[in-house]
Amino acid sequence: MGANLTGFDANTVNPSEPFVPLPEGRYLAIITDSEFKPTKRGGGKLLKLTLQVVDGPHKSRKLFANLNLENANADTVRIARADLSAICRAVGVLQPKDSCELHNIPLVVVVGHKKRDDNGALANVIRGYEKKAALAPAPAAASAAGPAPWKR
Repeated sequence: MGANLTGFDANTVNPSEPFVPLPEGRYLAIITDSEFKPTKRGGGKLLKLTLQVVDGPHKSRKLFANLNLENANADTVRIARADLSAICRAVGVLQPKDSCELHNIPLVVVVGHKKRDDNGALANVIRGYEKKAALAPAPAAASAAGPAPWKR
């Protein structure tokens, strides 16, 4: 038995497009949402961040970051805290009391690719966070040296 689709007209709705990850590079973005959630296995907590590109041809695309701030693995926590520090420095909020203080402030995200564990498809991963000024055009002498190294 099917579902009633009376009233739906595909002529009036743009079709969905296949998901394609953002090209690797630097993007001006803002954090639009954040929440603390337990890890899948429990025993830890993630700060889940939703970021949105705010400029250029990929404007409005979303990116996601999970900062594992509470975990039994000290290295995992160290990396998450370093990423949070980079975010705080990039947006100029060094001692936030709530993650919403990081929202809607432009920062540069350095985006790379990784293969997903579940299906091997390419997905975006945030490799670093920088101040908005980091996206400004580089002087000729600096650009001759090549791109700045990625963080992490």
